[in-house]
Amino acid sequence: MASMTEYQTITADDTVLRDGTIKLHGPEAFEAMRKAGRLAAEILDALAPLVQPGVTTGYLDDIVRQMTLDGGAVPATLGYRGYEHSSCLSINHVVCHGIPSDKTLKDGDIVNIDVTPLLDGWHGDSSRMYLVGDVSLKARRLVDVTHECLMIGIDQAKPGARLGDIGAAIQAHAEQYRYGVVREFCGHGLGRLFHDAPEVIHAARAGTGPVLKPGMFFTIEPMINLGKAGVKLLNDGWTAVTRDKSLSAQFEHSIGITETGCEIFTLSPKGLHKPPY
Repeated sequence: MASMTEYQTITADDTVLRDGTIKLHGPEAFEAMRKAGRLAAEILDALAPLVQPGVTTGYLDDIVRQMTLDGGAVPATLGYRGYEHSSCLSINHVVCHGIPSDKTLKDGDIVNIDVTPLLDGWHGDSSRMYLVGDVSLKARRLVDVTHECLMIGIDQAKPGARLGDIGAAIQAHAEQYRYGVVREFCGHGLGRLFHDAPEVIHAARAGTGPVLKPGMFFTIEPMINLGKAGVKLLNDGWTAVTRDKSLSAQFEHSIGITETGCEIFTLSPKGLHKPPY
């Protein structure tokens, strides 16, 4: 696959198409992604004290929408393929794309909140786990290891490495705890497009996949299950859950490959990188 990879250098005036090419961006784009990513991180920071037992996921989604608009952006998920909400909130055995509703959070829940403000034409995509009340030791450990998986994957993101190096590092770390690494969902290129090439697989073979080059933007967002890796999609067409009903956790950052390594666009300004916050 690597030898067939096409790269495209993008300038501010270029029309960007979802054409399978991996886009390489310049300094202006990095600055735009810093702003979009910071807004995403600020929204996730603001949610930390609000994630409590008895709160509805719909209420949290309303906060996300208002903060996104107040920040001069629009929620990229709102209207995306018919989706009607400003965030995804995934509780316990929901792997990803949980739909906000009047469902209330309960003591002991773990919840992922995924936001993507679209600011001045650029997408800042990030998600974090939150602990609701008194959470079991095994759930806390899953959350901790999932965050470790994200950061270990990010450590592999540097020029000259291959995309498979990221997934291989994540998979090796998760599987030493006998956790399952979800295969059906992956990270993705982003920038002016919400989802673009390349696909960032979280269980992969080192030394495979496209070469990482300065100017690439993409998300790393491992979904790690307490049990087996299998997932299934519910009838709503969005919500993905673990097949064995085991707990699932996820963290996501948007990053850009630099000349020397990578820059994380969605780091928490308040240092709220992982719970407890």
